[in-house]
Amino acid sequence: MADAPAPAPDRSELTVRAARTSDVRAMRDLIEPYVRRRILLGKELVTLFEAVQEFVVAERDGQVVGCGALHVMWEDLGEVRTIAVAEGALGKGVGHAMLVDLEERARQLGLTRLFCLTFETDFFGRHGYEEVAEQVVEPEVFVELLRSADGGVAEFLDLAHVKPNTLGNTRMLKRL
Repeated sequence: MADAPAPAPDRSELTVRAARTSDVRAMRDLIEPYVRRRILLGKELVTLFEAVQEFVVAERDGQVVGCGALHVMWEDLGEVRTIAVAEGALGKGVGHAMLVDLEERARQLGLTRLFCLTFETDFFGRHGYEEVAEQVVEPEVFVELLRSADGGVAEFLDLAHVKPNTLGNTRMLKRL
């Protein structure tokens, strides 16, 4: 019996664009498997709708195969968050394309530093992110950020009340 031929590489075009409200349910479906594996924090559907303007989606053949967000934290600092790629699209440049797009959006906003809290240290390391242990904001900025109701900001600040959600994650930073 002859070996089966290798599957053809995926040559269909990948498009990264701003997310629309019509994408939110597909985004939730992409994120959910990562939540079950405790890689990403779960987000209520309403939270995704409220933050849709922060998201980009990657689309191939009319299907949303990835999503990711840029959250501005301070005048020079943003967070790349909630990057999720469909299982069948892993290793095909989807995460890379979204991250490049999010970094360009950050530059256009005037941000000079991007932060992420991740288990995917190799991926982010290949894109110029470096592990950080120390606090990366000035004390007066830290005090201002404490006022944020956003859970991601609390994670960034490494506050004790979010520790159960962040165990094992690595804080990484890139200068743009």
